[in-house]
Amino acid sequence: MTHLNRWKTGTAALMAMAMTTGAIAPMFVSAPASAQSIFRGQSQTQTGTVSIPAGVTLPVTYDKDKIVVTPDETAPIKLKVARNIVDRAGNVLIPEGSQIDGQLQPITRNGVKGTYFVAQELVLPNGNRQSINANSQIITRKETISKGAKTGTILQDAAIGAGAASVISLLTGNRRIEALEPILGAGAGAAASVLLRRNKAEVLVVEPQRGDLNLVLRSNLLVSRGYY
Repeated sequence: MTHLNRWKTGTAALMAMAMTTGAIAPMFVSAPASAQSIFRGQSQTQTGTVSIPAGVTLPVTYDKDKIVVTPDETAPIKLKVARNIVDRAGNVLIPEGSQIDGQLQPITRNGVKGTYFVAQELVLPNGNRQSINANSQIITRKETISKGAKTGTILQDAAIGAGAASVISLLTGNRRIEALEPILGAGAGAAASVLLRRNKAEVLVVEPQRGDLNLVLRSNLLVSRGYY
C-alpha cells in the first residue's frame, strides 16, 4: 500500500508540473492556411493591452514569389500578416493583412553571407503604427549570374533589389529590370567595379512562399485587443 501511495503522489506531482508549464509557456500553433493562428501565454493589463510574448511566430506573405538581392545589399520591403493572430479565446490581436515594414539586411554567419528580414513597424488596418522587434531566419540560397546568361527563370515573378538589378543588368544586358525602392549607398557602385574584373556574380534568392520571411518576435509585442 505504501508503494502505491508513493506512485500516486509522484504521478500527481508530474501532472501538476505539466499543467503549470503549459499555462506559462508561450506556444504558437501552426494552423492550415484557412485557419487562424492561435497562441497562449499572453498577459493582459488592466487597460486592455495584451502582450504577445517573445518567441511567437508571425506568418507573413509578400506579393512576389521571389526577392533577389546581392549579398551586400539592404532592401526595404513591406510584408503582410498572412492570417489572423488570435488568443485562445478567439480574440483577434493582429488582423490578417496588417502590414509589417522593414528591410532585408546583409548578414554573415560562420563565414557564409546571407540576408534576413528585420521588422521595424507594424501597421494595422486602421492606420495605427507601432514598433515591432522581430526578424526572419537567415537565407543563404544563392544563384550565379553569368555574363550573357538568360535570366528568365530567376526573374520570374521576382522583386529585384537595386543592387541586384545593377548586377544583372551589367552582366546580361537586360535593361528592363524593375527594382525595389532605390537604395542609396555604395552597394551598386561596388558591385559594378567588381563586375569590371569578373564575368559572373552571386545573388541571394528569398522565397516568401516557402516561409523564408516568417517572423519570430524577439521581445514582447503590446497590442490593444480589438482596436484595429
